[in-house]
Amino acid sequence: MPFEMLVGLHVVDRGLYQEYRSAMRPMLEAAGGGFRYDFEVGATLRSEAPHPITRLFAIYFRDRAAKDAFFADEHYADIKARFFAKAVRGTTVLAEYER
Repeated sequence: MPFEMLVGLHVVDRGLYQEYRSAMRPMLEAAGGGFRYDFEVGATLRSEAPHPITRLFAIYFRDRAAKDAFFADEHYADIKARFFAKAVRGTTVLAEYER
Protein backbone atom coordinates (compact mmCIF):
# COMPACT_ATOMS: atom_id res chain seq x y z
CA MET A 1 0.00 0.00 0.00
CA PRO A 2 1.45 3.45 -0.88
CA PHE A 3 3.07 5.21 2.05
CA GLU A 4 3.33 8.99 2.40
CA MET A 5 4.91 11.49 4.79
CA LEU A 6 4.09 15.16 5.33
CA VAL A 7 7.33 16.92 6.31
CA GLY A 8 8.18 20.46 7.41
CA LEU A 9 11.76 21.76 7.20
CA HIS A 10 13.67 24.82 8.30
CA VAL A 11 15.78 25.39 5.18
CA VAL A 12 18.64 27.84 5.76
CA ASP A 13 20.39 27.49 2.38
CA ARG A 14 17.96 27.23 -0.54
CA GLY A 15 20.68 26.66 -3.14
CA LEU A 16 22.31 23.81 -1.24
CA TYR A 17 18.89 22.32 -0.50
CA GLN A 18 18.14 22.35 -4.24
CA GLU A 19 21.42 20.51 -4.87
CA TYR A 20 20.28 17.90 -2.32
CA ARG A 21 16.93 17.52 -4.09
CA SER A 22 18.63 17.19 -7.49
CA ALA A 23 21.07 14.57 -6.17
CA MET A 24 18.50 12.44 -4.35
CA ARG A 25 15.63 12.62 -6.85
CA PRO A 26 16.92 9.85 -9.20
CA MET A 27 17.25 7.52 -6.20
CA LEU A 28 13.78 8.44 -4.98
CA GLU A 29 12.22 7.83 -8.39
CA ALA A 30 14.10 4.53 -8.77
CA ALA A 31 12.61 3.48 -5.42
CA GLY A 32 9.12 4.21 -6.79
CA GLY A 33 8.78 7.45 -4.87
CA GLY A 34 8.32 11.13 -5.49
CA PHE A 35 6.82 14.37 -4.21
CA ARG A 36 3.07 14.98 -4.41
CA TYR A 37 3.16 18.50 -2.99
CA ASP A 38 6.02 20.91 -2.31
CA PHE A 39 5.69 24.41 -0.83
CA GLU A 40 7.94 27.21 0.31
CA VAL A 41 6.17 28.61 3.37
CA GLY A 42 5.62 32.38 3.54
CA ALA A 43 4.03 32.59 6.98
CA THR A 44 3.31 30.15 9.80
CA LEU A 45 0.30 30.99 11.95
CA ARG A 46 0.64 28.11 14.41
CA SER A 47 3.29 25.46 14.86
CA GLU A 48 4.39 23.03 17.54
CA ALA A 49 7.75 22.50 15.82
CA PRO A 50 10.82 23.67 17.77
CA HIS A 51 12.09 25.43 14.62
CA PRO A 52 10.60 27.62 11.89
CA ILE A 53 9.07 25.74 8.97
CA THR A 54 10.05 27.26 5.64
CA ARG A 55 9.43 24.25 3.40
CA LEU A 56 6.53 21.79 3.48
CA PHE A 57 6.11 18.73 1.26
CA ALA A 58 4.41 15.38 0.86
CA ILE A 59 6.82 12.60 -0.14
CA TYR A 60 5.55 9.16 -1.15
CA PHE A 61 6.89 5.63 -1.58
CA ARG A 62 5.49 2.34 -2.91
CA ASP A 63 5.11 1.17 0.68
CA ARG A 64 6.66 1.59 4.14
CA ALA A 65 9.41 -0.96 3.37
CA ALA A 66 10.48 1.08 0.32
CA LYS A 67 10.64 4.20 2.52
CA ASP A 68 12.77 2.42 5.11
CA ALA A 69 15.12 1.03 2.46
CA PHE A 70 15.48 4.42 0.77
CA PHE A 71 16.48 6.25 3.95
CA ALA A 72 18.81 3.38 5.01
CA ASP A 73 20.69 3.37 1.69
CA GLU A 74 24.39 4.30 2.03
CA HIS A 75 24.37 6.38 -1.16
CA TYR A 76 21.41 8.39 0.19
CA ALA A 77 23.27 8.86 3.50
CA ASP A 78 26.22 10.31 1.59
CA ILE A 79 23.98 12.75 -0.32
CA LYS A 80 22.26 13.75 2.91
CA ALA A 81 25.59 14.41 4.65
CA ARG A 82 26.96 16.48 1.74
CA PHE A 83 23.92 18.67 1.14
CA PHE A 84 20.95 18.26 3.48
CA ALA A 85 22.87 18.46 6.75
CA LYS A 86 24.28 21.87 5.79
CA ALA A 87 21.10 23.24 4.19
CA VAL A 88 18.50 22.29 6.83
CA ARG A 89 18.42 23.24 10.52
CA GLY A 90 15.24 21.45 11.53
CA THR A 91 12.98 18.61 10.39
CA THR A 92 9.47 17.84 11.61
CA VAL A 93 7.46 14.88 10.35
CA LEU A 94 3.89 16.16 10.63
CA ALA A 95 2.26 12.90 9.52
CA GLU A 96 2.94 9.43 8.13
CA TYR A 97 0.15 7.45 6.56
CA GLU A 98 -0.80 4.78 4.07
CA ARG A 99 -2.84 5.97 1.11
